[in-house]
Amino acid sequence: MLNLFSIVIGVVALLLGIVPFLPFFAWGYWFVIPIAIVGAAVGSLSSRNSGRNLNLILILIFGLRLMLGGGLI
Repeated sequence: MLNLFSIVIGVVALLLGIVPFLPFFAWGYWFVIPIAIVGAAVGSLSSRNSGRNLNLILILIFGLRLMLGGGLI
């Protein structure tokens, strides 16, 4: 059940992360990354790994995009 909840949080973070992918909106990742962190925390409490892995991949991609845009040094 926690894994399903983590996947739902990850999908919400993914949908919210589409808009900041556009130029000049990368600052939006500062609001999306904490959602993915919560999803990874919930996923780590589960016995399965798919929800946690989804959120960790989202954190990695969003953090990389934030670094490329100069928002994270």
